[in-house]
Amino acid sequence: MSDTTKEADSPTAKEPPRLKAGAKATSFAALGRLVPFILRYPVRVFWTLVFLLVAAVASLSIPALAGDFIDEGFITRNIEVVSGYAWVIVIIAAVMAVSAGARYYFISVIGERVITDLRKAVFEHLLTLDATFFDVNRVGELTSRLNADVAVIRNAIGSSASLFLRSAILMVGAVGMMFLTNFQLALGVIVVIPIIVLPLVYFGRRMRKASRRTQSTLADISAMATETLSSVKTIKSFVQEGEQRRLFGTYSEASFRAEMARLLTRSFLIGAVMFVGTTAMVALVWLGSQAVFSGAVTTGELAQFGIYAVVATGSLTNMSDLFGTLQQVAGATERLFELLDTEPGLPVRPDPVAMPEPPVGTVGFENVDFTYVTRDDAPILRNLSFTVTPGQTVALVGASGAGKSTVFALLQRFYDVRAGKVTIDGVDVRDAEPGALRTRLASVDQEPVIFAGTVAENIRLGKPDATDAEIEAAAKAALVHEFVSELDAGYDTIVGERGVMLSGGQKQRIAIARALLKDAPILLLDEATSALDAQSEHLVQKALERLMEGRTTLVIAHRLATIRNADRILVLEKGELIDEGTHDELVAKGGRYAELAKLQFRLAEGEATAAVG
Repeated sequence: MSDTTKEADSPTAKEPPRLKAGAKATSFAALGRLVPFILRYPVRVFWTLVFLLVAAVASLSIPALAGDFIDEGFITRNIEVVSGYAWVIVIIAAVMAVSAGARYYFISVIGERVITDLRKAVFEHLLTLDATFFDVNRVGELTSRLNADVAVIRNAIGSSASLFLRSAILMVGAVGMMFLTNFQLALGVIVVIPIIVLPLVYFGRRMRKASRRTQSTLADISAMATETLSSVKTIKSFVQEGEQRRLFGTYSEASFRAEMARLLTRSFLIGAVMFVGTTAMVALVWLGSQAVFSGAVTTGELAQFGIYAVVATGSLTNMSDLFGTLQQVAGATERLFELLDTEPGLPVRPDPVAMPEPPVGTVGFENVDFTYVTRDDAPILRNLSFTVTPGQTVALVGASGAGKSTVFALLQRFYDVRAGKVTIDGVDVRDAEPGALRTRLASVDQEPVIFAGTVAENIRLGKPDATDAEIEAAAKAALVHEFVSELDAGYDTIVGERGVMLSGGQKQRIAIARALLKDAPILLLDEATSALDAQSEHLVQKALERLMEGRTTLVIAHRLATIRNADRILVLEKGELIDEGTHDELVAKGGRYAELAKLQFRLAEGEATAAVG
């Protein structure tokens, strides 16, 4: 694959994969996308349908006996006939009850399985998406779709879907039985049904749009709350509680208005169907009475027909109510499948190039250009070329925005270059399988990510199958063991969300232990000591020295004193490599690096003198 082709395929040339706030929806097509998830469990689906049909047939059998029950029992005052029909109805009721309970159980289990599978599928797919997707979409909105939208589907698929199917079967069956009872009266039903269906179609479309708006506003609330609560210390520091309350209130009121619009639409739908249905029933009873008075039908036949008419009308009314719920489910389903339909922006070759074994530890940038698609400013990197040989320590120096962290992101293939190529062990990172590529890299960031688990779980992130002994060995090498031993629960101590129970130096050393446990040949250090006090920095620096032994290391540093012993220093400015060499060589040249070094070391000497004084 040529570099030209790769440049054309690069996602940096595309629009950011931002999710839509709402899409035009006109049908139940979204619900149809749940069918493959349902069909994964054919045995349960089969028994659900069997019990559904048995319960429906049993329900329709009782009115079929009503005519004879009245004509042969009540009209003739024959208690034996009444008793016989009563026992038959009790037996049918028992069958109906067992079938209804079994139907509810099976469809509820299917619903829970579908929801579990759908949530897993969405979460797993999110993990395949590239960094650009998460740059342009708020995590709070994504978690809202993963939780709130799934909850909407869960609440409906086990109960509403079951009742909707049952009502549909009962309506069709009742209409059929009405024709068998009296053909002329049943023709009136055929005229009425389209009149009842019209409100379903009209209000149904509006319901689905309103449901999507409701879910979107809930996602906005979730995103805002997640962002605020995860930064609560900053909010309090700047005394912004009032402003955040105001913003949350604004989002909440928008959600309330959207939900009111949905409820109003649903209320009109239910009312319209109920009025039309009841009016139709009155008309049919009036026509039936005329038929009885003329002798065209018996009292029992009219009662039987009336019961079926009530069943049909009641079923249709239930369907109109459930129709609104299913429209809401359709909107939530649509939003979830928008996530599943989002394609990863970084293509993976179907036949990836194997990384060489054993690992070598070489890094290469060849004429690399790069621009973030989320920014419209000048390129971040321009024609950047350099190589790092195995075991070398290379430092990247430059002002903020020079492209240092971008180099690390491209090495891990969080993004693709616009031109040129990035190689690890001689393999273009775009040609390798991402997992195989990233196993060769370990990173320690300025603000390491610490998860809300135990100390051991955070270290084990570097090697999920590591034994307790391996974790302890890595912890000792990273100078973690000493402070962990003083904790009440030791390595089982919960560190809190984002490691809130730990100091900055302790977080850094846990991150170093994690990198040691991973034992990758290439190490990326991004300002790993810049935010620490002198004592913590000393401990972390000692741990880093152990970590760097025998590894290819790239270091980002603003404090030049920490990289004086690097094998090479690369000086970046506005994404371009403007100078390189050792510390002494660069100082002797008298260029940009020499200016930075002179300024920093002069400041350091001044601080030391002031401290002594």
